[in-house]
Amino acid sequence: MIRSPNARTVANLAIASALTIFLAACGSMGLPSPSSGPTAAPEPGVAPEMPATIRPDEIVGRWGLASFQNPADRARTEKMARDQCKQPYVIGAGQSGGVIMHLADQATPQELRLKGSPSGKNYIGPSGPTPGEQDREVVSFDGRVLITRFIDKDAATRYGNMVYVRCAPRA
Repeated sequence: MIRSPNARTVANLAIASALTIFLAACGSMGLPSPSSGPTAAPEPGVAPEMPATIRPDEIVGRWGLASFQNPADRARTEKMARDQCKQPYVIGAGQSGGVIMHLADQATPQELRLKGSPSGKNYIGPSGPTPGEQDREVVSFDGRVLITRFIDKDAATRYGNMVYVRCAPRA
């Protein structure tokens, strides 16, 4: 069999192309790379966790709690929340720098994180992507009144805008 120099070049290019496709397929399968590990950069498309503009110690304390669906009911709901200070909702300090609060539909409170976002919004929720499905967005906070809304559409529909009004210190 007689081979021309062009046939050898074509064969070499075919082998190189096949190896390139094979290596690209291996890379897309999520095989660990030598740089993966605790110090590796986050995966593309997953934003690193950003600090919130609200500190956990700013929301730790005793709060009256109520909720509203219609924005026109906000002032009335804040008064209702203030009246709930007889039996306050307590937001505690977590051991890892977060706050102790309930997630939607959970009977037991757990430590949640205050998380920021590139858009400037703040969120309260478990570790993970921001905003996560279990997070609540901080709609407004002025130090005395905290208004949040759950990201999960079902929870947001059921709970509405949660209004927390800081209770006066105990005498």
